[in-house]
Amino acid sequence: MNLIRPYGDTLNDGKVQLSFTLPIPDGARALEAARELVLKWGFKECEIVHSAPLSAGFTFFVAYAQTEITIDFDTVVADEASKEAPMTMDETDDFIRQQIGRKVIIVGACTGSDAHTVGIDAIMNMKGYNHHFGLERYREIQAYNLGAQVPNEKLIAKARELNADAILVSQVVTQKDIHLHNMTEFIELLEAEGVRDKFICVAGGPRISNKLAIELGFDVGFGRGSYADDVASYIVRTLKERLDHPRI
Repeated sequence: MNLIRPYGDTLNDGKVQLSFTLPIPDGARALEAARELVLKWGFKECEIVHSAPLSAGFTFFVAYAQTEITIDFDTVVADEASKEAPMTMDETDDFIRQQIGRKVIIVGACTGSDAHTVGIDAIMNMKGYNHHFGLERYREIQAYNLGAQVPNEKLIAKARELNADAILVSQVVTQKDIHLHNMTEFIELLEAEGVRDKFICVAGGPRISNKLAIELGFDVGFGRGSYADDVASYIVRTLKERLDHPRI
């Protein structure tokens, strides 16, 4: 067993920092309410070290507390999109030339009413993000970024028009589970048109997990910390496997 616990000053001391908001005005009672709430969560020796009013009747808190809970790290199984290490841009281009023999076509958009392009741009735009070039920079990939607030019907129509290999669906806004509605509708539309198996369907966003994406009918999901390298590597490897073993 490999039991681990958070620590702040000393290894395994269980010290953590929490932040949260309560719908109450700032003041002495608010501080005590926040402290008692943290203790009810099972933490020990809680101290509210900061509070600030956000607006009328709402207060933000920062708490220091201690937990006695541990976890056996040896039993942890990660929700990974792929267990294989991502290829670099040049390695992916070489893989496409040698293993696929033609350019790979990828279409992507931020769908529904979501107006945030930061996610889809980080993956697709030529400049990419954090020193990782986007798919438009790859020589052997034809990437089409349709932007934000794109209806699912339009994204699917464009993918069919281009005979795309993969479709990327970016979802940033998750209030009231709007992302679940958009993602579910996307898959249902593909199935209704009888073309679900024609595309590698990739979902992405800061709160998208691989497990969630698969549960909703996608092939894979990429969350926070993912780059174009991860997405491109998965797509080309999956495409190669499908070309070698066509679905009946």
